[in-house]
Amino acid sequence: MIQRSTKKEQQPYPAEAFNSAASEACIREIKEEEEARVLSPYAQLSSRSRGRLKKEKPCEIRSCYERDIGRILYSREFRRLRQKTQVFFNPRNDHICTRMEHVLYVSYIAKTIGSALGLNTQLIEAIALGHDLGHAPFGHSGERELNQCLISHHYDRRFKHEAQSLRVVDILAGRNGKNQGLNLSFEVRDGIVSHCGEKYRENELIPLRRKSEAELQHSAETHLLPATLEGCVVRMADKIAYVGRDIEDAARSGLMSFEDLPRAIRSELGRNNGEIVNSLVLDIVRSSRKKDAICLSSERAESMEALLNQNVSLIYQSAKIKRYEMLAKNMIQGLFEAYLQALEDPEKLARSQEEPLRHFAAYLEAYPDAEAGPEVKICDYIAGMSDHFATQSFNLLYQI
Repeated sequence: MIQRSTKKEQQPYPAEAFNSAASEACIREIKEEEEARVLSPYAQLSSRSRGRLKKEKPCEIRSCYERDIGRILYSREFRRLRQKTQVFFNPRNDHICTRMEHVLYVSYIAKTIGSALGLNTQLIEAIALGHDLGHAPFGHSGERELNQCLISHHYDRRFKHEAQSLRVVDILAGRNGKNQGLNLSFEVRDGIVSHCGEKYRENELIPLRRKSEAELQHSAETHLLPATLEGCVVRMADKIAYVGRDIEDAARSGLMSFEDLPRAIRSELGRNNGEIVNSLVLDIVRSSRKKDAICLSSERAESMEALLNQNVSLIYQSAKIKRYEMLAKNMIQGLFEAYLQALEDPEKLARSQEEPLRHFAAYLEAYPDAEAGPEVKICDYIAGMSDHFATQSFNLLYQI
């Protein structure tokens, strides 16, 4: 067990000592020693990672979690988040929150909380940046429809974006010119698949530190808590990041404004997105200090749940969003059926001059999962699309 000093007189590692020590040990090892010295006893140390699915030689400069941040940032799947819907359809509108912006908000909020609690902010950033890589186009509407496509074809697997995000980093994402997954560390993979920010009634998250690889694989279905406190921070920050920001977008769409919120919620949490985020972050830091848990006070937790439920009734179930969901449903269904029909004749698909089918055929040539059935291949392909590419493909397939 690493002993971590709590003496107040200790200062950060002096630059001159860092430079002289670098000649005897690699920079990564020096940084790992610094983590052990300054982080909370509840923090996940980089040096104590459970490692990767495929063993790799450690980097001389970056910790394992810093390395994971880079792999996620440079992936195609991360870049596509800038043209994926968060809630409101129009990811090319600079004033509407996209999936990428949401991911960056989660990262910022979670790192703010984690830094105040002495946790590993590199691990937090890696989890936050990767947590939505598997999200389908058209937000949760697209996710639900892809799941329905699998059900309608009697497939025994269900589509959940948390599980799909894990599938992306483990199998589908490309690295070094090959589709072989990103080979991330256990703790980052676990935080990604366990983020589940859509569960509203959670005001105390206690990490499941003994979680096995088998449990990790089923975390999306069973809603298991993350194995680290850092993963718990991201899970809580996910809700904080979207609860007020969605109201900002709703105001631009004429659905509701902060003034429509009950006075009790505004009094408890704040009158705008900034005040809401600030009050929740402060409460989590105060409620979680010196605990092996991420907590909200009962008052703030109750108010946040009430606010989330307000968003459900006034935004997510509004007539305007329902209309948009019908559009998304039609496109996802149409794409799924067109690609399923094309797979019935692989030779004809390979010769097709239709642009969407040529793209699909090229995707299949580099597809890394040899055991996947046709429905899973199609699901993986559609889930990886941006809103714009999905719309363009649909229009080309069904133009008259």
